[in-house]
Amino acid sequence: MGMYRILQGVMKYRQTHREVMVRQFEVVRDDPHPKAVFFTCMDSRMLPTRFTETNVGDMFIVRNAGNLVPHANLCGHEEITTEPAALELGCVINGIKHVIVCGHSDCKAMNMLHMMRNSDRTLQEMLKLSPLKAWLMRHGHSSAGKFAQLELSNFQAPLVFQAETPMRRFIAYIDPDNKFSEEDKLSQVNTLQQLQNIASYNFMRDGLTRGRVYIHALWFDIYTGDIYYFSRQQKMFVDVNENNMEKLEEEVLKYYT
Repeated sequence: MGMYRILQGVMKYRQTHREVMVRQFEVVRDDPHPKAVFFTCMDSRMLPTRFTETNVGDMFIVRNAGNLVPHANLCGHEEITTEPAALELGCVINGIKHVIVCGHSDCKAMNMLHMMRNSDRTLQEMLKLSPLKAWLMRHGHSSAGKFAQLELSNFQAPLVFQAETPMRRFIAYIDPDNKFSEEDKLSQVNTLQQLQNIASYNFMRDGLTRGRVYIHALWFDIYTGDIYYFSRQQKMFVDVNENNMEKLEEEVLKYYT
């Protein structure tokens, strides 16, 4: 395994997919039309191009621990991260219309955030030793706060998130059928919180206000393979399947094209 497995994979790619991919690269070079900026987790089980059946040139993909997009207030000129740079490159420079945040079940980053959510600030020394914990505490703090609201209602009350502009809001019922663990509920809350964070950047405001950029949330259950789309009409994550697809398509075509 390890590097040996990677090198064997490279050889298999050369013998099977390389020729086709080079032709696809040539098409994209001459006429690039990426459809989305896709934020997701770095978890090795997350294969977004596979479960969305997308191909070369279809998406800009940004991955990190916990599919977090830092809020603009936490990204001054002295602390720029990849995520807002990717938003600018995708939506402002390349004119991409759709930004998608995709969380997932059994997310190790969200499991850790759940474990740390009630820790006091005496953690500061420990955070200095752990970039992961510092990243989660700094940029997952708002998600943990929203989750605390959910806990207080015994996971019954809806949450309110800011949408494309400060004056727009959407309501979210998190796991109303109580199918998932607390950690997975936090993961869903966190996924929606990133939409609010994306809208916090000044350079995104014009596109979001004028309907030139749209923000969406997906959530992947890695143990069933089911993909959930957050429906603002239905106010919850809805399983994308044969029974629900027509209604979801109607919503997307009505509001996001």
